[in-house]
Amino acid sequence: MQGKLYVVGTPIGNLSDFSPRAVETLQEVDFIAAEDTRVTIKLLNHFQIKKPMISYHEHNLREKGEYLIDKILNGESCAIVSDAGMPCISDPGEDLVRLAALHNIETIVIPGPSAVISALCLSGLSTSRFAFEGFLSTNKNSRIEHLNQIKNDTHTLIFYEAPHKLLNTLQDLEACLGNRNVAIAHELTKVHQEVIRTTLSEAVARYTDATPKGEFVLVIEGAKDPEKTAFTLEEAIALAQQLIADGAKPSDAAKEAAKETGWKKGDIYKGILLL
Repeated sequence: MQGKLYVVGTPIGNLSDFSPRAVETLQEVDFIAAEDTRVTIKLLNHFQIKKPMISYHEHNLREKGEYLIDKILNGESCAIVSDAGMPCISDPGEDLVRLAALHNIETIVIPGPSAVISALCLSGLSTSRFAFEGFLSTNKNSRIEHLNQIKNDTHTLIFYEAPHKLLNTLQDLEACLGNRNVAIAHELTKVHQEVIRTTLSEAVARYTDATPKGEFVLVIEGAKDPEKTAFTLEEAIALAQQLIADGAKPSDAAKEAAKETGWKKGDIYKGILLL
């Protein structure tokens, strides 16, 4: 009989989030396919799990994929894990699952923590419809093309980003999407977890002279649907004027009016200055 493939979610920071079912699965499989064996061995040692590991990552997936499948077809069961979170999400695990499906290998998921869903839940933005966009390309033209393709998407948008690319990404997001609300999640489930709820322009200013560390999840407000905008630009400007009359600064009034009406802060601010 052929073995099975288990897709096992691992903690994204706090080891206490590793489920009893996940521990039991890793204890029972014949071997573990790990994105980085140096990371996974720490998890295995913590839970006193002793199993052989095979390195399986984006640079060797073509070579190792068929090898892993052959082992499963010959009766061994495999658990695939990523360094953190659910395998297959911006992760080479998706290729192994695809190969398993082509060979009619039974694949079982052992759900675990997900940085995407965790950040979305903490963002304070709409969770009813969202799109996970993964990592943006390091190529400037490809990155801008990607953002232009989704700039009118009304879903909440979620991106992963590395610290050394964070500022450039925030700048490109603001340039292509406008000054939208954004939640920047960092160190999720860890002691120093941080969720910054701000706007893209304020985020750019925040990180211009900063040296961020760790992985980031960016959750960005979707585009406003013009057909669902109940306010005209004149009404949005009037609302901002009322806020100014009540004591708000013009920039703060434009920001609040933009949030209430769906119009861009810059358009409202220009309207205020023209009056």
